[in-house]
Amino acid sequence: MTDRVLQNFVNGKFTDASDGRTSDVIDPSTGEVYAQAPVSSRQDVDAAMQAAANAFEGWRDSTPSERSLALLRFADAVEKRADEVIEAETRNTGKPVALTASEEIPPAVDQIRFFAGAARVLEGLSAGEYLRDHTSMIRREPIGVCAQVTPWNYPMMMAVWKFAPAIAAGNAVVLKPSDTTPVSTLLLAEIAAEFLPPGVFNVICGDRDTGRELISHPTPSMVSITGSVRAGMEVARSAADDLKKVHLELGGKAPVVVFDDADVEATAEGIAGAGYFNAGQDCTAATRVLAGPGIAADLTAALAEQANNTTTGGLDVPDAYFGPLNNPNQLARVEGFIARTPGHAEVVAGGHRVGERGYLYAPTVVSGLQQDDELIQDEVFGPVITVQRFTDEDEAIRWANGVKYGLASSVWTKDHGRAMRMARRLDFGAVWINTHIPIVAEMPHGGFKHSGYGKDLSMYGFEDYTRIKHVMSYIGT
Repeated sequence: MTDRVLQNFVNGKFTDASDGRTSDVIDPSTGEVYAQAPVSSRQDVDAAMQAAANAFEGWRDSTPSERSLALLRFADAVEKRADEVIEAETRNTGKPVALTASEEIPPAVDQIRFFAGAARVLEGLSAGEYLRDHTSMIRREPIGVCAQVTPWNYPMMMAVWKFAPAIAAGNAVVLKPSDTTPVSTLLLAEIAAEFLPPGVFNVICGDRDTGRELISHPTPSMVSITGSVRAGMEVARSAADDLKKVHLELGGKAPVVVFDDADVEATAEGIAGAGYFNAGQDCTAATRVLAGPGIAADLTAALAEQANNTTTGGLDVPDAYFGPLNNPNQLARVEGFIARTPGHAEVVAGGHRVGERGYLYAPTVVSGLQQDDELIQDEVFGPVITVQRFTDEDEAIRWANGVKYGLASSVWTKDHGRAMRMARRLDFGAVWINTHIPIVAEMPHGGFKHSGYGKDLSMYGFEDYTRIKHVMSYIGT
């Protein structure tokens, strides 16, 4: 039953879509419609872009300390209203409440605070005389209006990763959340409105057509998207027509390379925790295990045990480690991968839907796969861990790098030299050693190859949201 009617948030206030179109917002844990969201048209995009462009004229001239203070107060308000944010996020995604409270709210607040502080320490080359009788200096300036699109797997967190560096750098934002998960992003915009000038942070809801209007609009100077490879390529093509700056984070297929000297039980527990978190709907998820010849059998058995002991459920299951897949299409995608498991492979745990209500899928382990199998090559984006048995370090590297993605990876070994060799050779934007998935605000997140380009988080996260200007002054007599 629908009990909420959502609106866009433009120029500091909620507003309906111009033509009144709406779409259903579904609770993934029940499969039931619980809200209606606007489907924005070109007219709505125009209004949001105009608001952002107007706001940018003043916001770009604000001092770093003013931007920092506004974001710090915003972070405090999010922390104070955490229960509201958690309710919005969990109802919209089906995620476990306790995990959202402990694993998502604290880092999201911390990341806003990080960019609040980082705004005050942006640097360029020192001023100096590089040509006789001339002094040169570097200005790092905001780039303008930023068009941003976020995915449905971490709607609140990904919104923070987008708007926090952009706003901290002095830009104005028009952000479109996924059509299936707009609720928490709209709440963040409402909270931010107390501390930011109207138009600095705008959120418009809609479908793929809305996103295309956003990306192709002439106003933004840069576009940033976290999503599928297909979507990223479409965005890059569209942005190229107007020479917009582009930041793309497009998914992954993280190799988890486990050598024979690793502790089987501890490694299996770590992999399961990082593979099944958020139902495996994580671009960095530890879902592609490459195991050494002496450990492969025992590790596969330990992973199957971990899968069988992992509790899943909707919002009414307090000890659930993960909730449902986000939508029926994603459930069908995961089911399709498992249904097409080749004959030489074996589903040793899970491999089925849980219940008939909502979109829950059992923690799954598949062994015996070969390098060219689609379960190895393609991103499943579900609670499915695969296991391959390699023979030596060189083969492990070939298989690890032998996919189109390059976002994240991990190595599990007690041999420090081997770990460092692997870290150097792995063609991925992040390499964890004897762990997988921890992310901190101070370190960059972003990939290579079909995982896209640009960095979220850290000081590197400002690169896409600023531009460099050289100023030279004649000082001769």
